[in-house]
Amino acid sequence: MGPEGEQLGVVNTSEALQRARAQDLDLVEVAPMAAPPVCRIMDFGKFKYITSKREQEARKKQTVIQVKEIKVRPKTEEHDLNTKLKHIRRFLEEGDKVKVTVRFRGRELAYASQSGFEVLKHIVESIADVAKVESAPKMEGKTMMAIVSPTMHKKKPVGGAEKPQATTATPAAPKATTAPPAQNQEG
Repeated sequence: MGPEGEQLGVVNTSEALQRARAQDLDLVEVAPMAAPPVCRIMDFGKFKYITSKREQEARKKQTVIQVKEIKVRPKTEEHDLNTKLKHIRRFLEEGDKVKVTVRFRGRELAYASQSGFEVLKHIVESIADVAKVESAPKMEGKTMMAIVSPTMHKKKPVGGAEKPQATTATPAAPKATTAPPAQNQEG
């Protein structure tokens, strides 16, 4: 193929290289498994630049959803649990999923199904306005876990901080500004 995508037909390698050099371009093998192999005359540096820009643009448009984990114990006090709930709410508002884990030790495991389920039920009820249960509470070894996801997905940009949103305010009257007096410089 030529630089504009036109067919040049079956040409031997040395002639194809001569044509590419004559146009100050590169000979790139596009389909090596074809019989005969398909090559194209193009500016390979420009091609790599364009493909990297396309990939960069695609990455900008994708959303990232992470799974954050919050660990609690069956005997976690109310104030500490409220602090954990604030963290869960913040994660959900940012658009992340949250894995809530209740860990059991020793004799707590005997009452795990009752106490752990109550803790998870309390957490899920507390955040019901911003989240929905994606994975119901289940036991895995010495831990009971549930996954909650946000009801409204807020898109997080892949790289960097979010752009500030424009505020709608009434425009203020323009201020009259005066330039400072010029200073004489001798030197």
